[in-house]
Amino acid sequence: MGKVLIEASGDVAVVRLNNGATNAVNLELVEALSEAMQAVSKEFGAMVLAGGEKFFCIGLSLPDLLKLNRKDMTDFWFRFNRATLDLYTLPMPTVCAIAGHAPAVGTIWACACDFRYAAEGRSAIGLNEIQLGIPTPFIVDLMLRQIVSDQTANDLLYSGKMIMPEEAKKIQLLNGVFPKAEVAACAVQKAGEMATLSKVAFCEMKAVRNDAIRNTFEKHHKERHEAFLDAWFSGYTQKLLHGALKHF
Repeated sequence: MGKVLIEASGDVAVVRLNNGATNAVNLELVEALSEAMQAVSKEFGAMVLAGGEKFFCIGLSLPDLLKLNRKDMTDFWFRFNRATLDLYTLPMPTVCAIAGHAPAVGTIWACACDFRYAAEGRSAIGLNEIQLGIPTPFIVDLMLRQIVSDQTANDLLYSGKMIMPEEAKKIQLLNGVFPKAEVAACAVQKAGEMATLSKVAFCEMKAVRNDAIRNTFEKHHKERHEAFLDAWFSGYTQKLLHGALKHF
């Protein structure tokens, strides 16, 4: 069974992360998501990104990534950021259905979608990278500031705090919060409604929204990636990251 599953619901593709109970992000998952997006863009009118019931996505797979030297980590980091940008700029409506916890990459990939729906309750959402000694990826800083206010983005990024879905909706990080049993169906319904609209018109408006961020990312991503890697391989951060291995 693949790391990403594609389930058809009419003109909507449900792209489901399928990398174990936590959907920890390694190179295999990144490559599988990239391949799934390419396939979906050719066959469907809209996409729902979904994950597991307990974890939508826990974040980077530290057991895999902490084994990498700088050269291999550089390659992974480039591929991860490229896949995230591809999700953000995918030429179709995208809705994220978050049924479980979504720290770090879970929130990053949610921000890359056009709409974000989550299950009500105690599933945590947020960008906790600073608590592990690493900066949030350049791409998510750009995306987040388009979704919430600058001050709210600063609060989330500089604190690394995790918040509950109801608070995330209040600050407009989420578009909707639903009972857990209904969140996937609500996401599919929204994606289906968007798929009935003019694809040409939607894609043009999405391109207008995305161009500034895409151009900024392309211009500066190399130096930002190097700064991330400098932090990742620092002694301080390596100690924190190895301490976090107990959660995997």
